[in-house]
Amino acid sequence: MARSKTSQKWLDEHVNDPYVKKAQLDGYRSRASYKLIEINEKDKLYRPGSVVIDLGSAPGGWSQIVAPVVGDNGRVIASDILPMDVLEDVTFIQGDFTEESVYNEILDALDGQPVDTVISDMAPNMSGVNATDQYSSMYLVELALDMARNVLKPGGNFCAKVFQGVGYDEYLKDVRSSFDKVYIRKPAASRPRSREVYIVGKGFKS
Repeated sequence: MARSKTSQKWLDEHVNDPYVKKAQLDGYRSRASYKLIEINEKDKLYRPGSVVIDLGSAPGGWSQIVAPVVGDNGRVIASDILPMDVLEDVTFIQGDFTEESVYNEILDALDGQPVDTVISDMAPNMSGVNATDQYSSMYLVELALDMARNVLKPGGNFCAKVFQGVGYDEYLKDVRSSFDKVYIRKPAASRPRSREVYIVGKGFKS
């Protein structure tokens, strides 16, 4: 079956993307790794000894760069509906964290440890219908914020990918109600035409 002009354009853009090529050279699983690297350089979301939850983790691009930083005294618990190849020093839980059983599995893995940081690079399977996709993506980031509120220790940090559109302003206001400082980041590795931004919350108000 012939590819549509849109999918062919995306494929050409992806293949020629300098961050895709750089990720292959650097041994990263995803070009998204560079987004988190840049955000963390600015916002210091995690450090040696941090306990981090990575939502929407597959293929592992974010967990892969967090684990070496938090080191032996820290922890990374990653979760995704999709499978993810094993990463050293990362506990991976496959399943839909919106289901109680998976959510409880994440809590069990924490074993009572307070969480320093929740990061989320989740995005829904895009249907191509803008309104539907926007609602689906906002639903996911609202759930990520709910989890952060349930597990973060006072002063903890949050970072989530959000698509600008319907519900974005209300979501930003909601994040601001729970954190001392909130920043909006558009990393260099994020394609300019993409509506994605990263909302960073620092200093969780428990």
